[in-house]
Amino acid sequence: MPAQIDFKDLHWLLDIVQCLDVGVVVLDRQYHVEVWNSFMENHSGLGPDRVHGKNFFELFPEIDRNWLRRKVDSVLQLGTRAFSLWEQRPYLIRFDNYRPITGEEDFMYQNLTVLPLAAAGGKVERVCLVITDMTEVARLKRQLAETSRPRFL
Repeated sequence: MPAQIDFKDLHWLLDIVQCLDVGVVVLDRQYHVEVWNSFMENHSGLGPDRVHGKNFFELFPEIDRNWLRRKVDSVLQLGTRAFSLWEQRPYLIRFDNYRPITGEEDFMYQNLTVLPLAAAGGKVERVCLVITDMTEVARLKRQLAETSRPRFL
């Protein structure tokens, strides 16, 4: 049985979500944004007031709807996590690389985790998208591949 959280302690849990160095987005079954943390605000330029209640696909029309819907539908139906690695799909949302001086990439490579969020009755009513910046890993992997490539005279 999950631990019960006292309502008065909810504020520090929300502080944690806001301070994480990963994107946290909670979507309902109709893909409306319910939670939007500071990572998402900083990289998208959209504050929570501009995204709350809005359809995720309308906010980011470049997202492959069919692909994300398949991921989310499986999480909603099975109640298990789903993943996508940057090697499979470089990003969910095309954020600019925020390290323009040291970074050599044009965009942020991302891993995506889709978590089921069950209501009090146990039915999965929402999903949480966790977006992790993998740009530095992608850059280093590419550099390693370039340096280990055989060179012919």
